[in-house]
Amino acid sequence: MTEKHEFLHHVGDEHPFVARGLRSYFEYRDLGIEDASKGDVVSHVIKARDGHNATGAWHVHDCTFQMFYVLKGWAKFEYEGQGVHMIKEGDCVLQPPMIKHREIEHSEDLELIEVVAPANFKTYEVEAPES
Repeated sequence: MTEKHEFLHHVGDEHPFVARGLRSYFEYRDLGIEDASKGDVVSHVIKARDGHNATGAWHVHDCTFQMFYVLKGWAKFEYEGQGVHMIKEGDCVLQPPMIKHREIEHSEDLELIEVVAPANFKTYEVEAPES
């Protein structure tokens, strides 16, 4: 951690979902963790956008920690060396740094919480892993 984190009470009603973020087929609601943690961590509630579907593009996240917890719905992901995983409400996924993965599809009501460190992580599209 870079510095001592601040106390945060993030009032959800004051922070709407926005259609800007890493993926065009999701809406994001920032939870304020990035500022309170001095950039150590970022956290969002992410939900599916009406009429938008996953692209299936393989990619990696250059981060030290990434996890998500599914609040509603389901999604199908494929991970290098791990195969295809159907995730659903109540499931938690810890993605190792730089693991190649892609989202194949998701339900219209998908909603999840994501936590990533550091907050300013980079994402890169990559070639599909060798079979």
